[in-house]
Amino acid sequence: MPQPVYSPGPSQRTVRDSQGNVLQVPPQWSLLPPGDAGLTRRVKAAGEFFAVQEKKGRRMFSKGVWAPTATIRKIQRDLEAERSTDAYAKKQKAAANRREKKQAEYVEDFFGAVVAFLNFHPDYQALANQLAKAVTTHATPVGSGTVARTERIPIERRAESAVIAWMRHQTTAYDTMTIPRVKGKRREVRRMLAQRSKEVLQQYRSGREIARNCPLRAALSTSGGR
Repeated sequence: MPQPVYSPGPSQRTVRDSQGNVLQVPPQWSLLPPGDAGLTRRVKAAGEFFAVQEKKGRRMFSKGVWAPTATIRKIQRDLEAERSTDAYAKKQKAAANRREKKQAEYVEDFFGAVVAFLNFHPDYQALANQLAKAVTTHATPVGSGTVARTERIPIERRAESAVIAWMRHQTTAYDTMTIPRVKGKRREVRRMLAQRSKEVLQQYRSGREIARNCPLRAALSTSGGR
């Protein structure tokens, strides 16, 4: 059963539930800050707690977990002892190796998906590889928060979205635009710029000669393929 999530309350030792009610944190509880996922999981599994999150924009950020002070300290001691063993060190190293291998495989797969989406004419294959490398380098790092890191959509759609996002920032004036604070206006601007980017990509797919001042070619030249 999912545990309730609370938001920060109006004062230091308060939280607010999903109905907006303000709850006082028990005096014998302490706030465990975010950052140690293993410790946080064990504290949550040990009994009562208040998991606190705060929404900023479209994203939720953990503000920590309120739990009994005695519980937090005991689990911290147990975990420190466990983490000091050779067996734990070997386990962590093996896990890190698995993550690195998985990440390397994903980067390779994503690069291939980007190249496939671009589908440039053979005359522009070198530029396609350069663009795919730039997009992949930007979009695939763990924790980057880009569309490439979500598993909710197929990799083909992730590749397309990542290319369009990269081009929006690198080949248009989007980052310096003054967009009215009107509901839906930013989304409208992004759709318009996405259509322009798709038109640029189509030129490279067609194989016809393209002007030297093409915004895509210029962006790759000035960014060094980043």
